[in-house]
Amino acid sequence: MKYISIGIIMLISFIISVVITKVEIPVLKRKAGQNIREDGPQSHLSKAGTPSMGGIAIIIAASLTTIGAAVMGKIDGLGCAIILLVFVGFGLIGFFDDYLKVIKKNNLGLRAYQKFGLQTILSVILAVYLANYTEGSTSVYIPFADIYVNFGIWYIPFVVFVVLAMTNAVNLTDGLDGLASGVTAFISLFFAVAGFTYAIATGAYFCSAMCGACLGFLVFNRNPAKVFMGDTGSLALGGGLAAAAILMKLELLLPIVGLLYVIEALSVVLQVGYFKISGGKRIFKMAPIHHHFEKCGFSEVQVVAGFWIFAVLCCVAGFFII
Repeated sequence: MKYISIGIIMLISFIISVVITKVEIPVLKRKAGQNIREDGPQSHLSKAGTPSMGGIAIIIAASLTTIGAAVMGKIDGLGCAIILLVFVGFGLIGFFDDYLKVIKKNNLGLRAYQKFGLQTILSVILAVYLANYTEGSTSVYIPFADIYVNFGIWYIPFVVFVVLAMTNAVNLTDGLDGLASGVTAFISLFFAVAGFTYAIATGAYFCSAMCGACLGFLVFNRNPAKVFMGDTGSLALGGGLAAAAILMKLELLLPIVGLLYVIEALSVVLQVGYFKISGGKRIFKMAPIHHHFEKCGFSEVQVVAGFWIFAVLCCVAGFFII
């Protein structure tokens, strides 16, 4: 019965997401056309003007569905509130960044210190709440050893690092039609099933709702995309996924099932670092790594399909581990 709940929550969130995305596309098309980087793959130049900030639909769909579950008494209201605070909060940071870049035509958007500072504040709020008001407090589950380890005073900086790393990794992954939305749907489904398996209802319901919202958005975001999620969506997805995983004490599974996110972020770090120390040389033809494969001759659809398969395999590995 508990696994049927995953399907019901996903379906409700999927329907809401499809409806809102369909409604928002013409509105965003008038106000929020996407700018395309000139040094990117030439095939992306045709995407100029595609409406961005479509992640608004994902946020509304997942939030309404999760709140509905809380109202019905299916999940803990306080736990639901803290996850949604992080989810919506990171979405708002992305929204303001998108608003400045896409609508106000300020290419810089939020300054790096502003964006990172706001993300850090939200991450600290989550860490302090979890350390003081949740069962298990500062304990972290170690998957391979199947034990819990108390991180003590290191728990808060650990949580802050996990949230910031995951959020920005998802943001870097959002570069091809359907890539971030599809991959996040798979990973959210993993945490939904894991949560219901171990009776962690709050995180499980939220992840089910986020999976459905991503799939609903994917209807319009698949190649050729009619809408992009923008930082509004990618930051929300990263923050919400991290918050749910940490609340379920499954945060150390994030780099395993979300290995693709890690690789995407690492490719950027390596590219920038090597460029600086080598005097202008590059490891990849272009970073993040999904653009490298495009530069190698793979079509956008082929890259996305390959990355989806990789994400599914990582999720399967996660089930074997737990």
